[in-house]
Amino acid sequence: METQIESATDIRASARPTNLSAGLEPLAAFARRGRRLDGALAALHGVSGERVQRSLTRLQAELAAFEPSVTLLGQVKSGKTSLINAMAGWADLLPSDVNPWTSVVTSLHLEPGGTRTENKASFQFMTEEEWDRLTTKGGRIGEMAGRAGAGSELQKIRTQIEEMRERSRQRLGRKFELLMGQKHDYGYFDKNLIERYICLGDDFDDDGLGELDEQGRFADITRAADLYLNSQSVPHRLCLRDTPGVNDTFMMREQITIQAIRDSRICVVVLSAGQALTSVDMGLIRMISNLKSREVVIFVNRIDELADPANQIAEIEASIRQTLDTHHGPQTAEIIFGSAYWANKVLTGGMEDMDATSSAALLNWAEASVNATHAKATPQNMVWELSGLPALNRAVSERIVTDLGNPLLARIAATATTAATGQQAANAVMVQGDGGGGGAHMHDIRTAFEDICRTHLEALEVEAGRVLDGFRDRADRAHATFTDRATHALIDHLEKWGEDCHWEYDPAGLRMLLRSAYSVMASRLQTTAQTRYEGAVRDVAELLYDSFGSAVEGIQLAVPEVPQPASPVALAQSIALDFNDSWWASWWRRTRGYKAFAKQFRTLIAGETQDFMTQLKTVQTADAQAAVLARLQGFFDDQRDILLEIADCSSGGGDMQALFTGDQAGQRQTETNTALETLRSFTE
Repeated sequence: METQIESATDIRASARPTNLSAGLEPLAAFARRGRRLDGALAALHGVSGERVQRSLTRLQAELAAFEPSVTLLGQVKSGKTSLINAMAGWADLLPSDVNPWTSVVTSLHLEPGGTRTENKASFQFMTEEEWDRLTTKGGRIGEMAGRAGAGSELQKIRTQIEEMRERSRQRLGRKFELLMGQKHDYGYFDKNLIERYICLGDDFDDDGLGELDEQGRFADITRAADLYLNSQSVPHRLCLRDTPGVNDTFMMREQITIQAIRDSRICVVVLSAGQALTSVDMGLIRMISNLKSREVVIFVNRIDELADPANQIAEIEASIRQTLDTHHGPQTAEIIFGSAYWANKVLTGGMEDMDATSSAALLNWAEASVNATHAKATPQNMVWELSGLPALNRAVSERIVTDLGNPLLARIAATATTAATGQQAANAVMVQGDGGGGGAHMHDIRTAFEDICRTHLEALEVEAGRVLDGFRDRADRAHATFTDRATHALIDHLEKWGEDCHWEYDPAGLRMLLRSAYSVMASRLQTTAQTRYEGAVRDVAELLYDSFGSAVEGIQLAVPEVPQPASPVALAQSIALDFNDSWWASWWRRTRGYKAFAKQFRTLIAGETQDFMTQLKTVQTADAQAAVLARLQGFFDDQRDILLEIADCSSGGGDMQALFTGDQAGQRQTETNTALETLRSFTE
């Protein structure tokens, strides 16, 4: 295979296998359905009044902006970045040797297309507040050490931070403070640019500090990177997020990774076949334990490093399942085995240069996996299949389409149907004259409509608030119960074993209690909003019928879809009790009198859990309440446009007069009916 160099980015492209898009068929079918829906919206737009056109334009924009995101997280050296490169179909795109200092989420925004045009990149720097948290408190671990009174540990962390800060100052000079919170945008990107912002690499010579293109120049302060490019493999827009992982010196990575997971509904956990999943990966397990099983796909990478993958894979899967069961992880999550190394060798045309150990593993895996369906496959296509990428593509595609894509199409189609049938009803009012009681009559109708809007929105706000208050109370009780139990356990330990025997207490119980409370809240909020939405639709329908009679019977008012609250990923945050460290021993040896531990311990736990308790009780609940209110508000906005169209028709026609009268009225009606037939196919 002839290696090719991508001219736009100087990144190796290659002569690709012909099955590069294998597994993405569900996403391709969704893309075709999306284009069909967009065509129906465009057709309606051409035969609609101004108000309906505004609604249709908004729906088309929402459809065009749909970019499902998949967050990848995993163990250090699991090959996560190499896997993202393979998923994007561009080997060596992202540097896979990012220095552990770096805390960057790299979002790869893929657009369908065979040729790269208008590539661009954006790099966001850390804020002064984030730097201040590092320098004054030592980051999350520094805060933990400070609360536990581990002065030596805290000083060690601060020394590391000062070294990092000084190194950044040497690289950036006086620009260091000026760059805080800023963003750099580029109309292109290449490997040098990427490495300048997200890969530290080796230390620099003094002679090179003034050069702008040196590797890792901004890596210390870069918080997020967004790269935009075309990809031959994807049939629809897709965002792949490469996270910095979990467990680092300052817990910056953990915080950034938690935020990335919150922004996605699909998470791919990348493990290394050589170490699979153990209790050492508790940070990783905590991350995925707060997600639904369907939101998690586990990809076990590096099977090319196994001596006998055909037999070892079953054992590894059993071990992973057992670990997930023991630590309350998503036990039914799909597990896929593969090798990003094999996939990238195919992409770069380097199959002949494959490491001997990997070649042997590939042959072993092929003998166990290849069957008659592969008989006519080329070597490149067969290795691509064996790499696990098609299976991973399929798992991701199915979840995107089922959980995100299809609900979006149905909601957009239902909203457009309501707008179109409302316009037809307006025409019927104009033709039949039903409800044409003059300006005073319309004023009364609009007043009644606004009363309905205000009544339901205020009621939903109160009802949702009641549900959320109940959750906050339950969360506080769970927190108090956990703290009481942990405190009693510590005192019992001290009284029984003394101060020199190590003590630990698993905080998983607190997470389980809070996760359960959050799940109950989410279910109740869904039910509450659904009931209120149905009542709002019923009241609007009754108002229209009472006001305009049979002329508006054709309006199809769809009940809005209730938005789902995001998963409580904040619960993945580490707390002091997650660490088996000498901090605890030194902490309790400094205190005399076991009862005195109770108050100090409570204070420490309160400080440790403050962040995620605030996230759960304040931030995520506020987001959930705002989402259900916004969806109802959107419904009322659409109905207000319909009502105004009817008002125009009942008083003389407005721009509707031209639409439904004249030589082209029949053709417009035919086009409307055809578009409606297409829209209804998405909601059946």
